[in-house]
Amino acid sequence: MSCFAAPKVDKSVTSEEVEACWQAWADAIVRISKIHKNGGDFVAAAGQAAGELYGYGHGTVLFKPTKAAEYPFRPLASQAMSYFVGGSNVTFVSASSSQPAGKKGGMNIRKAEKGYGEDAGFAINGGKGWEHVEFQNHQIDCHGEVALAMGTYYFTCATSGDVVKVEYTFGYKRNSDGKVRICLHHSSVPYAA
Repeated sequence: MSCFAAPKVDKSVTSEEVEACWQAWADAIVRISKIHKNGGDFVAAAGQAAGELYGYGHGTVLFKPTKAAEYPFRPLASQAMSYFVGGSNVTFVSASSSQPAGKKGGMNIRKAEKGYGEDAGFAINGGKGWEHVEFQNHQIDCHGEVALAMGTYYFTCATSGDVVKVEYTFGYKRNSDGKVRICLHHSSVPYAA
């Protein structure tokens, strides 16, 4: 080894880090619901949580939310925010449908549009809130800088106390800042024959 060689740093994602990410995600959903219930800025809270938990801005994120049909895949942070806080609570900036995106007088021509109409706000349970989120892991498989996990999580409605069962597959990746964030999130309700 040369005296100029950098020491090898282990960037592997551990099972313990995955479990910590689960807990942080569950805590964030409950916190966002409580802030919404108390009339606070739940959109800002969700944005902060998403920045801490998801790899948007650090790399590719593959996100397929549970309750998304018309727009089932959410590769952009703004699309994920629409899902988590409700389409009416976010604004996308996109190319205008009546005028092609481009430059006019040195300025980009853009149109602001609300988020997706199908999004009621999963993190706030469509306004009913979540009281508790519990992960029940099936398996974690670590592959160096990436780890995969799948299992079931249970959401307890803050209004009715009903428990909703959802199945998940998450991928976690260590980002260049050293933090482990979600790079894959697929959720679905169990199949009923």
